[in-house]
Amino acid sequence: MSGSGHGTFRVVEVSPVAEETLTRALEERAAEGWAFQSIHFVMREGSHRPAMAFLFFARGSAGALPRRRARAGSRPRRS
Repeated sequence: MSGSGHGTFRVVEVSPVAEETLTRALEERAAEGWAFQSIHFVMREGSHRPAMAFLFFARGSAGALPRRRARAGSRPRRS
């Protein structure tokens, strides 16, 4: 999916969810020039382990993450 001037996005499904499969998916897409955006896990009822994971990547102007705004009433972080 892409939009004019907004970059391109990619969603990768990973199953089974394990350190090796997640690492492989992240490294393969990074080598292709994709910027990691987020990960979402799908849980099974009655299990503590995720059934699958969706990795979200972006390329182009969409690859830059927006800066998070401080919530109203929150204190700035100390260095």
